Amino acid sequence: MDLLSLLTDLHADGARQGPGSPAATLQALALARAAGLSEGPLKMADLGCGTGASTTVLATALRGSLTALDLIPAFLARLEANLARLDTQATVSLLEGDMNAPPFEAGALDLLWSEGAIYNLGFRQGLQAWRPLLKLGGFLAVSELTWLTATRPSALTAHWEAAYPEVGTAGAKLQVLEEEGFRPVGYFPLGPDSWLENYYHPLEARFPAFLTRHAGEAAAEALIAEERAEIALYRTHQEFVSYGFYIAQRRA
Repeated sequence: MDLLSLLTDLHADGARQGPGSPAATLQALALARAAGLSEGPLKMADLGCGTGASTTVLATALRGSLTALDLIPAFLARLEANLARLDTQATVSLLEGDMNAPPFEAGALDLLWSEGAIYNLGFRQGLQAWRPLLKLGGFLAVSELTWLTATRPSALTAHWEAAYPEVGTAGAKLQVLEEEGFRPVGYFPLGPDSWLENYYHPLEARFPAFLTRHAGEAAAEALIAEERAEIALYRTHQEFVSYGFYIAQRRA
């Protein structure tokens, strides 16, 4: 199996595919509302929605239409099953597609959401691709890998700069937002519970079954070794890195 297929198999049964929590999603939404996000009905998109950890929170908290977009059909199938068990305020549409070119008309969206996924494009490129989709005054909420300190252990720096060269401090990210036509209205870092209880612990629990399914596959074994190394780094150095949640308003 190729790497994408292995990653899909590892993550398709997960409630989320990256750090986060329902409380963090609601905190970001509260900051957008405090800055002027309408009570709706809204036209919204959740890009790189995965199996829908953020989609389900937004769909129960907001009124309007919400499009959940992801490239992986297995993730969308899990989300569809989850939505069937919920009483939602928003009408949710599932769409298989590319985050780099979402099929929305210019200025169509009141709210664009993306948790732990903009790194697939790069922070600046993602903002450039997505800003035109928002109405003037529309809101963006994204979580993005962020250094919490100006300096950090060399092993941690080497790991994350190799995995994601755009990792930076919150100050640097806020500057990029301003340069790309946004007015930042809120920021907060995700706490350790978003990484450990909500993401890494469930991920680790899936390792044995995954390795059994792919017994003897060197690529699968290498993938789990990389995941374990990343988890160990976070447990040792969690005060230096997290995801930052950035909430901003389109101003140009």
